[in-house]
Order: sequence, then C-alpha cells, then structure tokens
Amino acid sequence: MKILVCRTDKLGDFITALPCIYVLKKQNPNNKIIACVAPLNKTLALSCEFIDEVVVDSGESVWRLASKLRALNVDASITLFSNTRIAFTQFLARIPKRIAPATKIAQIFYTDRVRQRRSQVKMAEFEYNLALTKELFSDIDLSYKKPLLEFSDAKDVYKIFCINNDIEKEVIAFHVGFGGSSDANWNLDEYEELIHAVLIENRYQVVLTFGPDEKELYEEMQNRFMNYNVVCYFSQESINYFAKLISNFKLFVSTSTGTYHLASLVGTPTMTFFADTLFASSKRWKGVGDEKLQQNFMIPIDKKEKDILFKKVLNLLKKV
Repeated sequence: MKILVCRTDKLGDFITALPCIYVLKKQNPNNKIIACVAPLNKTLALSCEFIDEVVVDSGESVWRLASKLRALNVDASITLFSNTRIAFTQFLARIPKRIAPATKIAQIFYTDRVRQRRSQVKMAEFEYNLALTKELFSDIDLSYKKPLLEFSDAKDVYKIFCINNDIEKEVIAFHVGFGGSSDANWNLDEYEELIHAVLIENRYQVVLTFGPDEKELYEEMQNRFMNYNVVCYFSQESINYFAKLISNFKLFVSTSTGTYHLASLVGTPTMTFFADTLFASSKRWKGVGDEKLQQNFMIPIDKKEKDILFKKVLNLLKKV
C-alpha cells in the first residue's frame, strides 16, 4: 500500500509526525511511505529509514504540486496538519482515501475527517498524529522505538567537533533563542546566570548553539562569554549534522522550539521551558523521545512564581 503523510510546516512540527510515519511502516514493511514536507525538512526526512520517498512542497502552484502527488499513485493520504492549500491539492491529485483532522473549511476536501479537538490538549501533538493512523488501520500498534532516529556516524562527527573546539568534557548545551510557536523563555541575563551556574561547577563543557538566522544573538553571547571557556556554535551545516552533534550531548537546555524536538528525537536528555498556557504547554508539545529524559518547566507569568522556578532550575543545573 502506498501511503502519503503530509506535514508541511516547521521543524518541530515535522518531528511530531515521525512516530506516526514509523508505525505506518512497522504495521507492514511492504507499505511504501511517502512524506510530503517543507523544504527545510527534506534532509531530515531522507535520513529516516522508515520513509521510502520524500516529496517537497516548495510553495509552487497547487496545480503543479497536485501533478507531483498524482504521479505518485498513492492509495491513501494522512494529513497531520491541514490548510486549504494542501487539502485542495490532494483533492486535485485524486487520492482515493484522504484522512485529516476535522478542522477548518479545508476538511471538505477530505474523504475521511477525524474529530480530534486538539485545542483541548487531551494528548500531545505527536499522540494526536498517531491516533490518525487508526483511521487507516484500526488494529495498528502505536508503539515506536526510542530514540526514533540514530546515525551510525554521529560519534565520529562529535569527535571531530570536540577536537576542533578543544572539548575534553561532556557537553551541556544551551540554545537561548526563540523559534516556532515558542512564546516563553528566560531573557539573556537569566540565561547568563544559568550558564555561569554550570561553569562554576567545572564538571562540563558549555556549548551555546545558534541557528543560521541567529547571527546577532550569536555575536551577543560571544561578547558576554569572551573571557570564559564557552564554545559558541553558529550552525551553518545541515539539520542532520546538528542532530548528529547534539545526540552526543549530556543535556540540551532550551525553550520549546525545533531544536528541542530534534534533541528529543535523537535521544538527548532535555531541560525545556514552556509558556504557562495550555496551547503552548509541555502537555501538548512534549518531545517524541523517552519521557524520563525530559525535564519540562512552565514559566509562570507571575513574577514571584517565575523567580521561584528560576532558582529551582538554577539549583538543578548545579547538580547535573
């Protein structure tokens, strides 16, 4: 059976789709799984052994994208996050069975609409995605391996990184930037205090990571730590390279953004900060990895409560 899985938004959102894709392949190894993704997620999708083919939605006209999808000759599609464009495209592609959540006007273009009410956050995003597979295979096993993604050359990549940056200790990484739907984080002064808590203990190497669109932030943090043994890594390589690198870290500290989801995907322990709202909470956006490796904190709006949480996180970092 040829199955198309569509998730054409950002990095973290795509990562929440991977357990769903994995179980569809596990259900029957003869299933051919095709992922429709945004351009930035192409490389990561291609690295997943449970994805057989990748088609990229590069923003072309719906007619051209529909032509690409029609040529795949798929039997069914599962759209994990729908909009009118991707829904209408699949309708034009004449995919026989089209499954999606029953939301927005886009649902009229699907043959099978599943009422999930994701706004109630009764499950995590990746668990809602998994639930959609039941519409295609009622007896499907929703369990999946953790970590879900591993790279055979990850240790070699990390070894070279350590040599190039004179790293001789285990790494605690901080990603201080925002991204995706994240709307809560510590400010840079607070992050500086958290980082100093690790430096004072002198047990680990601190690495600060920055995405390709965070050059100003990278330069700011370089200036703040120019007199300390802190490695500032400005990522210009592929997402896969970054995934290989962070899979070797002792701990990845960040707000709830794509890099956090990537760390959880490859099995790295995480300390993550979320907004104190149901929509942006850890209940909705917990990582796809082992929950025992996830330390999730909701940053309160109230200043006194926020200060109490900050001191708690500070003490936890001192004891890592």
